[in-house]
Amino acid sequence: MKKPLFLSALHQPVAGFLILRWVVAGLMLLHGLSKMTHGLSSIEGMLVSAGLPAFIAYGVLVGEVLAPLLVLANRWVAPAALVMAFNMVVAVALVHTSQFFTLGKSGGWALELQGLYFFGSIAIALMAPSQT
Repeated sequence: MKKPLFLSALHQPVAGFLILRWVVAGLMLLHGLSKMTHGLSSIEGMLVSAGLPAFIAYGVLVGEVLAPLLVLANRWVAPAALVMAFNMVVAVALVHTSQFFTLGKSGGWALELQGLYFFGSIAIALMAPSQT
């Protein structure tokens, strides 16, 4: 059976991928810019408390500034998106492990923002066209 015309017109995978890239990377970039503005001392403190060297905190700038900029620029999209996803794994491991199996005040998963960043980044990596 043929699809109704309005459903066929909505099938725009290129536009959908563009929106996904810009929303996930753009919002992640805002987090990175905030860390650039306000500093990384709180992240350094968490790393030291976890027995890790403080300089690793600068990796957050790779995951929340450089990688999103690459995704937005449509360059090395799959590797950059995987860096963003890894960034979220580290964030959850350092800060949010106690919330992993909990619900938030509004009834949603307590880590829904981190989950959306993680799975959105994975989706971008899986959909990114191969670049030569």
